Amino acid sequence: MFKRQTNKNVSKFLLISAQDIHWSRQQVLALASQLSVMIISVIIFTALLLSLGERRLQEDWADKRYSELQTVGTLAADKVNFLKFRTQAFANGELMNQYLTTPAELQKERLLENWSGLLTHIPELLGLTLFDPQGNIRIATTPAFDNISLPEVVLSKDKIMGGNDIYSSQIQFVPINGKLVPFVFQLAWIENPDQSIRGYLVTYNSITEVLQSIKPAFFNHDTPLLLLGEDGKFYAGDEQDSPLKKMPNALGGSLQQSYPSIWQQMANTNFGQYHNDVGTFVFLKIELAAHHPIIREYYLLSYIRHEDIAARFERWRYILMSFGVIIAALASALLFTRHRFQLEKNANTNSITLSSSLFNSHQSCLLVNNSGRVIKANKQAAETLSLDIDELLERRLQRILQLEDHTYQALVQAMNGNKPWSEVISFNDQNCTICVYAQPGTTHLKSEHYWVITFENVTELSTVKQQAYTYQLLSESDVATALTDANGELIKFNHKFKKLLDVEEASKANIVDLLGEEITQQWTDITSRLSLQGKWKGQIIANTGTRFANSLKASIQAEHSLDGDIEYLVITLQVLKQQTLSKQLPSQQSPLSSMILPLVELEVHFSTLTEPNREQTCLMIMDINPEGLISHISDIDHLEKRQKDIEIQLLIDLPTGYQVARWRLGSLVILLPLSDSIQAHKYAMSTMDRLEQSDLNEGINIGIAGYPKQQGFEDYLANAEVALKRAKQTGDQNICQAFTRKA
Repeated sequence: MFKRQTNKNVSKFLLISAQDIHWSRQQVLALASQLSVMIISVIIFTALLLSLGERRLQEDWADKRYSELQTVGTLAADKVNFLKFRTQAFANGELMNQYLTTPAELQKERLLENWSGLLTHIPELLGLTLFDPQGNIRIATTPAFDNISLPEVVLSKDKIMGGNDIYSSQIQFVPINGKLVPFVFQLAWIENPDQSIRGYLVTYNSITEVLQSIKPAFFNHDTPLLLLGEDGKFYAGDEQDSPLKKMPNALGGSLQQSYPSIWQQMANTNFGQYHNDVGTFVFLKIELAAHHPIIREYYLLSYIRHEDIAARFERWRYILMSFGVIIAALASALLFTRHRFQLEKNANTNSITLSSSLFNSHQSCLLVNNSGRVIKANKQAAETLSLDIDELLERRLQRILQLEDHTYQALVQAMNGNKPWSEVISFNDQNCTICVYAQPGTTHLKSEHYWVITFENVTELSTVKQQAYTYQLLSESDVATALTDANGELIKFNHKFKKLLDVEEASKANIVDLLGEEITQQWTDITSRLSLQGKWKGQIIANTGTRFANSLKASIQAEHSLDGDIEYLVITLQVLKQQTLSKQLPSQQSPLSSMILPLVELEVHFSTLTEPNREQTCLMIMDINPEGLISHISDIDHLEKRQKDIEIQLLIDLPTGYQVARWRLGSLVILLPLSDSIQAHKYAMSTMDRLEQSDLNEGINIGIAGYPKQQGFEDYLANAEVALKRAKQTGDQNICQAFTRKA
């Protein structure tokens, strides 16, 4: 049935399902956190590669465009220098010389015809104009430049240029056919042999055509070429296709105003790159038509949108994203495989441990086949059943455990239904009780099943349960009894207690809350008494706020732990008989006072009385003699507790109008209204009797004084103190009077 297998799958060898691979919450969270970190890392790394790739393309484009700008700048400078040579050639031409020598109409027509052919075959040449020595126009190919006048530096008498020099102007604009055209004019001096001026020849050249003759070999429509002046003025490059938002697109616009951040970068250096969120810019400062002492400087600017870079990088973007997805999938599979491998390793280890220790443990265990016969038993099971191991093998489980037919059928049905089963079985002949647990199991063959039977000896537990039941029956007496913890929280209580205080069966209420406000006020003192003496007895008076109708006699016994701390409290409650409560003086049937006043308030109350009312009062001092109660200064807490118990007893039976005040530790002052010496003495004796019933009369002395004449409260108190000193000396009734008046 249990043949050795070579398959490494853990689930093939399971005795119980707990041996299989189980993903705990901690392992799931660990795998999830690792997958999350891995995926985030792949996303960040892929985004970084994409960003670096696009930035690399931007830098490559910038490097290439900068090289092209250098070439364009050189070619533009050479082109302008060639224009100078051409202007000089036009000025020294034969037709020009003939016209200046013989300014006939025929010569003029021949010159204009020659100039017309030049304009037709030279795209960048916009026009020619011949000026006389005074700067007036003599011949012009087009009237578009009639408003152009010669600069002062040319007409100035301080001749600094001439001969073969060529003067080049700044780039200017002229409207031609409704379109603004940037141009630069070049002026050549036409001199006589004696260097006198015969005239000036001016050629007008289109900057746009000059750049167009150079640009197609280097630039495309996505990377426009812009020509800017030193002040940021836009001279050429208005053919941009969908220019950037802030870039100037109209000739004459200013980059300094529309895009100050780029212009600031350009103004601070002669060349460089500029990157922002929308594009990459490359610029270069060049010189055109430079001649002493005037230098003409301009900027060549080119840019490309980042979206164009991204479009070029799109194929690589998809490649990198696919690569990232593949890496993430492989890493996820690796992490899952690693965790799975670790779980299988642990499961294999657990299976080996279970197999090796299952029958060597202290728990009784049997392996039973699906026919109900024992195929394996450990030593503990044999000891529990008082049989040898060999006697257990191949025996039927029903006979071994002495199971009834219906019980055994329930076991078989549970095993066939793949459900656990448990039962408590008693062996009458051995006086033994065991608790049996059965768990179904399967091997790698579906037709083979087995049962794992474990049991433990619960004889002692059954005995304890029976004993606990008998103790419970014993506790159900006529006395209300409860067991609480050290804080007074209910643990157990009998039926009498439940009925008396009207609590629920499984209540965890606090005994202090159940017994009313009086116990709540005294609980601190009660716990102190329990700590010192281990027990407390007292009376609990019933009122409208309590759960009980009649007053109770309470007894609390403290049970201490080995450390000396209170562990449990045993509380018994008895209902006091009505006749016990009614033993009061006739004058005490009125409502009770419940206030203990400070002596100052009692003196204030005395001062409010009229003199006739004062004459009908008596003043009593009750002293708790420390010599009879305490033997050490550390017992002062005991004295305070004693005084509080006496105060409570006094308040319970205090007649209406009587006022009790604390004077000092161990001394109480009582003001008795409408009393004479006889009534005051009777009250003192009845008070001593009640204190004796509560075991509180030890060490009590009482001094009583009357009010025979007009006097202050201090004198009144001093007279009572004289009576108290005499009471301490008598040693008999411990009650004495002084300064009394006639009854």
